[in-house]
Amino acid sequence: MTSKQRAYLKSLAMTMDPILQIGKASLTPENTASVEEALEARELIKINVLQNCMDDPREIAQVLAERTRSQVVQVIGKKIVLYKEGKKEKKKIVLPK
Repeated sequence: MTSKQRAYLKSLAMTMDPILQIGKASLTPENTASVEEALEARELIKINVLQNCMDDPREIAQVLAERTRSQVVQVIGKKIVLYKEGKKEKKKIVLPK
């Protein structure tokens, strides 16, 4: 992913609300499955890491990206933005070249 594409995805994510939360139990198989489903449906998602989660949001983002084969767009504070390119016929976001 180029820096121009990353900047475009960041601008899209600015107006989004988090659709998932990661709490005290940190990453569970259920959380990972939810992230996978959300990425299939939306391509770009924002995740909120709650205050009672003791794990580092950057580490959580890396683990989620590996498990879901997605890319970390950004991690700001306790917010994570992930992107996974959709299938050709269902593709919603067109990245700049």
